[in-house]
Amino acid sequence: MDFSVSTLIYEKDNPQYFEIALESIFQQTVKPTEVVLIVDGPVPKVTSQVIERLENSYENLKVVRLKKNVGHGEARRLGLANCSYDLVAIVDGDDICAPDRFEKQLLCFESDKDLSVVGGYSCEFEGDVNNVTGIRKSPLGDSEIKQYLKSRSPFNQPTVMFRKCYVDSAGGFMDWYCDEDYYLWIRMFLAGYKFKNLPENLMFVRMDEDSYTRRGGLRYFKSEAALQIYMYKHKVIGFIRLIINILIRFVVQVLISSRLRGWVFKKFFRTKKG
Repeated sequence: MDFSVSTLIYEKDNPQYFEIALESIFQQTVKPTEVVLIVDGPVPKVTSQVIERLENSYENLKVVRLKKNVGHGEARRLGLANCSYDLVAIVDGDDICAPDRFEKQLLCFESDKDLSVVGGYSCEFEGDVNNVTGIRKSPLGDSEIKQYLKSRSPFNQPTVMFRKCYVDSAGGFMDWYCDEDYYLWIRMFLAGYKFKNLPENLMFVRMDEDSYTRRGGLRYFKSEAALQIYMYKHKVIGFIRLIINILIRFVVQVLISSRLRGWVFKKFFRTKKG
């Protein structure tokens, strides 16, 4: 099956991590037909050199350079618009694909033509990829995913592969600060599309000391709270669930420190390796 990979990079991304991430795409057991890279605005010279080296190495790498930074939501939208095939996998610029990730996801789409999105588990690591600090699991079946969506995003975004036609019909990626993916899954839920997660690791996600800082703060909380209100207005959740979701986010994202927030995520939302 032909399929595209959509990825992006911007000025603050680590060029070394980015190169490792891109190499993991091209070293798959089933290789993509094309890889679309959105360069979201000007990047440092060393990053440009990495991109040029990859362009020279892989003929199916399609690079789209934007003159200015447009943000993740718009960059994701442009990446999807430049993909030639209906099946599209998302890859973040600093994570590492499991070697058989695409093979496993393609098998799902081959066996079930009604699927719109297929994701899976991800292993979070610090420093070396073998230093796994936790496994982020996901709900598996369609009904379980749709129930989970009422509390939290049901997919690990760096693991997803989807049918572009279904994503486009739901409006595609749109800007919603740090939550453009969750916003998309909600709209696809409202459209009645079928979801699935594999109970297997598809991605190694790089974590650092700033990872949990980025998942907090007043601006982050306001974005998440607004998304909960959006779900309430569209009758995805009721009033009690709305209040519970917002209160939990206020405590975790605003009231506690980044260090404590990291402990909460690792303790209650991650599974230890083994």
